[in-house]
Amino acid sequence: MTQPLTADDILPLVKHLSLEERTRLVRTITASPEGDAAVYRLVPPKADEFSSDDEHLAWDAEGWENVG
Repeated sequence: MTQPLTADDILPLVKHLSLEERTRLVRTITASPEGDAAVYRLVPPKADEFSSDDEHLAWDAEGWENVG
């Protein structure tokens, strides 16, 4: 079985593409029928990516003291 390619394997090739071809490559890569869901299945967010020490309800509570 052959080894799958890595980004390091193809970056030298991408550097030689014209601007038009790079744009076409990026559009092809980002055109996913599933959207971001497929990416998050392959590379799930890290535990600290969306975490916060604040209480979640406090996010919307701040700054409303002087309203009204």
